[in-house]
Amino acid sequence: METLSLDGRTALITGASSGIGTASARALAREGVDVALAARREDELAELADEIESDYGVETLTVPTDVREEEAVDAMVEECVERFDGLDVVLNNAGLGRGGAVESLSTEDYRLMQETNVDGMFFTTRAALPHLKESEGNLIFIGSFAGQYPRPSNPVYAATKWWTRGFAHSVEASVGDEGVAITVINPTEVRTEFGADTGESFAERFEQGEVTEPEEIAEAVVFAAGQRNSTVSELDLYRRDKFSHF
Repeated sequence: METLSLDGRTALITGASSGIGTASARALAREGVDVALAARREDELAELADEIESDYGVETLTVPTDVREEEAVDAMVEECVERFDGLDVVLNNAGLGRGGAVESLSTEDYRLMQETNVDGMFFTTRAALPHLKESEGNLIFIGSFAGQYPRPSNPVYAATKWWTRGFAHSVEASVGDEGVAITVINPTEVRTEFGADTGESFAERFEQGEVTEPEEIAEAVVFAAGQRNSTVSELDLYRRDKFSHF
């Protein structure tokens, strides 16, 4: 498969203040990519930007953004394009999980997952696509094992990830002839802050090496960002014993 150098390219990362987003920002910067960092937590973004500039010598932009707000997302993309004079890679990463069983899931948690995992992905994609068409760039979605197989513990979260995959591949069908590459990356459990708002986070629940590390997903992001011409449409990163527990 033909790949290209990422040095000097520009990436926008949503959900960049922790977990997969932070690890991906560092991994892309290591390859010479200038990175725009978007999330709600401004202090964490600023700290990450300072670290990346110091460690890798690339340019950064912090864009505090709530992806649930369409006007804020439009402004996020425009600020990135103006700062870096274009956009080559977008990592649609921002997402969250809340609650569990349908009968006990609050309307507030239901709407929060829909607005973040579904609306946020849509708003970001809509705003970014014209610029990715210009650069014939790469649009990467963080999906989930939960978007491929039934998830009895949280059907609504799973449904948002099924939507992510369906949306991503349908967009892929509509813009592939304009040179935009789309890849969906599906992890299983990743040792991040995921789950912290409703109890124990995955980082607390699992020991290092027990499940997937965010840096492993970040390497897949780097691979996807460097694809040229033929493209891996979907990447599944599962811990080796996943199906023995399924």
